[in-house]
Amino acid sequence: MKILPAIDVRGGRCVRLRQGRAEDETAYGDDPVEMALRWQGEGAGFLHVVDLDGAFRGRPAALPLCKALAAALSVPFEIGGGLRTDEDVAAALEAGAARAIVGSRAVSDPASAAALAARFGADRVVVGIDARDGFAQVAGWTETTAVRATDLARDLASRGVRIFAFTDTATDGMLSGPNLAAMDAMARALEPFGASLVASGGVHAPSDIAALRALGRPNVEGVIVGKALYEKAATLAEFAAAAEEPLPEGPRP
Repeated sequence: MKILPAIDVRGGRCVRLRQGRAEDETAYGDDPVEMALRWQGEGAGFLHVVDLDGAFRGRPAALPLCKALAAALSVPFEIGGGLRTDEDVAAALEAGAARAIVGSRAVSDPASAAALAARFGADRVVVGIDARDGFAQVAGWTETTAVRATDLARDLASRGVRIFAFTDTATDGMLSGPNLAAMDAMARALEPFGASLVASGGVHAPSDIAALRALGRPNVEGVIVGKALYEKAATLAEFAAAAEEPLPEGPRP
């Protein structure tokens, strides 16, 4: 299981939002590249970058940042936020991102999102599903749809999408622990298709990593950790160790 430090960028700064609310922002640094180098230096093997300006505006705003990150880093990163068109995804990948994350588009037009995975490679296009109370959210989490997140995931996986990032928005930025039931349901929905899941939302301690692993879902390939790192609830090394420690023997859920 990989630990992916999150770098959320808004107005050129590294920030974290509580439950995705734009008005509830905490800044943690003025240089996203410097922050990325910090996490790389602490052992991160993959980074998760979110263009919050792009997410709220519906068009990418961080392509120059992509290029700067690609030039500075020796580890790969993925980026999402406002990637609504084929051209947006192509530009993000050409700018140096290893993976591009599409979200709102996948809800409104699953077929076109799946076509992106076919065009650019199923290992380079991630579908980000953000949900509250089990229903998908779009437009930077400002709109909740009538689409069940697990139904959307099954549909997309049946069309060939192979990597999903799933965020429970009620827990994101709250340091309250992940929604284990929601993560388990999503992983279970993807298993028949051989699709993998990166879990996000609420992680506050290494014990949360152990709890996610204890679900016994081998397709949970990674966990995004944000505020817990910035608030120094635990170090990246401690989270990474929890992702590798042997789990107790016994029946899994």
